Amino acid sequence: MAALWVIKMDRTAITNAILALTEGETDTVALMATLACEIHNHHDFADWTGFYRVVAPELLKIGPYQGGHGCLVIPFSRGVCGASARSGRVLNVPDVDAFPDHIACASSTRSELVLPVWNGAGKLLGVLDLDSDTPAAFTQDDEDWLVPLLAQVFEKAE
Repeated sequence: MAALWVIKMDRTAITNAILALTEGETDTVALMATLACEIHNHHDFADWTGFYRVVAPELLKIGPYQGGHGCLVIPFSRGVCGASARSGRVLNVPDVDAFPDHIACASSTRSELVLPVWNGAGKLLGVLDLDSDTPAAFTQDDEDWLVPLLAQVFEKAE
């Protein structure tokens, strides 16, 4: 099923729209809100798309998102989002039930893609979290698309 989505989604068009919408913007929350909306509305398997912001040492709080309610607070020591923030690595989890210490913000979530979000100065701003009710919904193509897009959009973020 995921292979059909790869063919259907036009990452170039979505990227161009995001870059046009965010051009010249440096406010982190405004950038997060725009990306959450655009990605969520164009990714067939994203049931929850949003950001968790770094608000204190080792602590994430919910930021702009699309979908049902998310967890409000996630320590770096817990779950997929915490592990991504702690390690600074992209985590693509095809089966969240197999991930140690997964936090079930929604019981319907089956797979998750979490990407750290850095500004150009190397400051960790938070993580982008994509959740899906479909197992193994996210691909290497998603990672290869989102990592440079996040870097470009958040380069000058405050």
